[in-house]
Amino acid sequence: MTSSEHSANVLGALALKLHDRMSAAVAEAAGEPESGATTLSWMASFAAQPPVGLLHRMLGLTPSGAVRLIDRLEADGHVRRGPGADGRSTSVRLTARGRRTAQRVSTARLAVLTEALAVLSDEERETLDALVGRVLVGLKRDAGATRFMCRLCDAQACGHADGACPVAPPAAQR
Repeated sequence: MTSSEHSANVLGALALKLHDRMSAAVAEAAGEPESGATTLSWMASFAAQPPVGLLHRMLGLTPSGAVRLIDRLEADGHVRRGPGADGRSTSVRLTARGRRTAQRVSTARLAVLTEALAVLSDEERETLDALVGRVLVGLKRDAGATRFMCRLCDAQACGHADGACPVAPPAAQR
């Protein structure tokens, strides 16, 4: 096994373990499957009133799958439908309950990630930030892509509004 193969394998194991832990934590925090928890978190951080069509792209669901997800989130009191920008589409907005749930999702995600990083020193975390930022930029896809990279991100923590997010312009161009 080469060094590159070893690194790829270790990264894959880390990604899988973190996904498993985050998926369980955010689903429990939301009382919803991971897709519902992700939707609430993404809306709270990035899209106050997205059209349903954007939700299906963000999650990588079929349009009918996104409608079923919104049906469930609306029945649970997390979102409300409203008219879209063009009069033909439907948009979705978080309710107060949805915003509180999104905050619990963000807190649960942060707890999993903080625990994972606890074994690293401050200096090691800084090095990891720089390296992971470079990898994320390399994985960034075009604007029409599905399963958005930042769909569970905490926009405050990444510094999205301040230009510190490694994948948001202008940081991605560095």
